[in-house]
Amino acid sequence: MIKLITLNQPRMAQAFIDYMASRQVEIKMMPEGGGQFGLWLMEAEHQVETEAELKMFLAKPNDAKYQAASWDMVETRQNNFSYHSPSMMSMLKAKAGPFSLLIMATCVIIFALQQFGAGQPVFDALHFPAFSGQEWQVWRWFSHALLHFSIMHIAFNLLWWWQLGGDIELRLGSGKLAQIFALSAAVSGFGQYWVEGANFGGLSGVVYALVGYIWMLGYRAPSKGLSMPKPILGFMLVWLVLGFVQPFMAIANTAHLAGLLSGVAIGLWDSRK
Repeated sequence: MIKLITLNQPRMAQAFIDYMASRQVEIKMMPEGGGQFGLWLMEAEHQVETEAELKMFLAKPNDAKYQAASWDMVETRQNNFSYHSPSMMSMLKAKAGPFSLLIMATCVIIFALQQFGAGQPVFDALHFPAFSGQEWQVWRWFSHALLHFSIMHIAFNLLWWWQLGGDIELRLGSGKLAQIFALSAAVSGFGQYWVEGANFGGLSGVVYALVGYIWMLGYRAPSKGLSMPKPILGFMLVWLVLGFVQPFMAIANTAHLAGLLSGVAIGLWDSRK
C-alpha cells in the first residue's frame, strides 16, 4: 500500500475513490483519528497515474466527472461511507518498513524472554562491552539497545521508534535507518558506559538520534520530506533536560544526549549538499 494523502472530508474523498475505481484503480480510505482520513493506493503500479489524477481532483473536486463516477459506482460499492478500522498489523505495516518491524519484533521477543526467567542470561549476553575481550564481540555495541526493563520502558521506546524510524525508512529506505541505528547505538552506548558503566539498555539513545536526524533534515533539506513538529521536538528536549535534573528515576541520560548529537551529526552530513 502507498499512502496518497490525508483529508478531513470523507465524502469528497469518496468521490475520488469512485472515480479511480471507474478506471480500475483501487484506493481505500482509513480513519486516522481527529476527523482525518488517509487514502491508500493498493497497487504501486498505478502510483504515477493516481498521483496525477489526484492533483487534478484537488484543483477541481466538484467537477462533473467525479460526481458522475459516484453515481455509476453507487450500486457496486460494498459499503457506502462505512469505514472499517484497520487491523493492528496493517496499521504497523502502513507506518513502518521491514527494518523498523524487525527491530520492534526483536525487542518484544527479548523482553518476553526477560520476563520468563531469562532476565540475567539475556542481559549478560547482550549488554554493552564491559570486560576485557568483550569489545571484540561486535554485536554488543548494538544489542544493548534491544534490552528493556519495564512495560513503560519498551512501550515508550517502540512507539517513538515506530513513529520516527518508520518515517525515515519509508522516505529514505531501510539502509539509511539501519545506518542510523548502528551508529547511534554504538555512540550512545559508549557515552553511557564511559559515564556510568554497562548497567543500562534500551532503544532511547537511538530514538534521540532519530529526533536529531529528522530535526536537521527538516531544517536543512526539507525536500527530503522529513520534518520534526515543534511540539514533539520541544517535548523530547524537555524530557532530555528533566532526565539530568530529576533525582528519582534511573535514566540513561548520557545515552540520550549522545544519541541526539549523533543523529544531528548524521543529519548535517546527509544535508551538506
